Amino acid sequence: MHNHHNGLKTAALFGVLWAVLLGLGAVIGVGTRSASPIWIMAVIGVATTAYGYWNSDKIAIRSMAAYPVSEAQAPQLYQIVRELSVRANQPMPRIYVSPTMTPNAFATGRNPKNAAVCCTAGILNLLDARELRGVLGHELMHVYNRDILTSSIAAAVAGVITSVGQMLLFFGGGDRRNANPFAMIAMALLAPFAASLIQLAISRTREYDADHDGAELTGDPLALASALRRIETGVKQVPLPQDQRLVNTSHLMIANPFRGGAMTKLFATHPPMRERIERLERMAGRPLS
Repeated sequence: MHNHHNGLKTAALFGVLWAVLLGLGAVIGVGTRSASPIWIMAVIGVATTAYGYWNSDKIAIRSMAAYPVSEAQAPQLYQIVRELSVRANQPMPRIYVSPTMTPNAFATGRNPKNAAVCCTAGILNLLDARELRGVLGHELMHVYNRDILTSSIAAAVAGVITSVGQMLLFFGGGDRRNANPFAMIAMALLAPFAASLIQLAISRTREYDADHDGAELTGDPLALASALRRIETGVKQVPLPQDQRLVNTSHLMIANPFRGGAMTKLFATHPPMRERIERLERMAGRPLS
């Protein structure tokens, strides 16, 4: 069991997300006397999400312009990943490098047999071997914990809620004699907003889990804490451009790759770096300053 009960938090957040979807369906059902619109959008959402889930590794790697590297080209990277894979009793993932100088890393793939690990040139230049090992432990645990599946389901439900909310707002509810127009407008506006916040909360919860489990895998939580500090500073100096392809895959990365401000914290895909570091330090038994 994780110290912060993150698995339970994820389940609770999924429950709220489904409750929002069912509430939106109830409003539409009253207004139209039919739940068919929400089922149509659900089918579309499941189909697009299944495609994204099945091709998650290719999509993320393409967005970062990453290329595969051999063991001769990246011996240290291979040594660390192989050691951690053996320790976790999991297959060796494919290894990629992205040429961007923004320090970051991600692992993706629908399961451990189809996983890929990618490090940017920036993070390889920035971190020492111990810190890089901490980062790779974190990223591999995303794959071993099936976080790609978790985030895909959350994205599917949130996407359906957003689409149905937009349809409800622009096309109305059909038989308005049976509908409360204020309730319909409120659901159309608030449901997609709530769904986005819940989806982001699920993403942040999975980051805490990957920090904890990755630190257990490496046996060195302070290495990851040190790496996160340096990555945060590096991203501030060399952030990624807010290209939509990069935005769509940024939740996979170990740290938010963009230069954020106070207004973006509510919509962050990652927990505050300070909190992550403090948890890792507590895990190592180090007194907080």
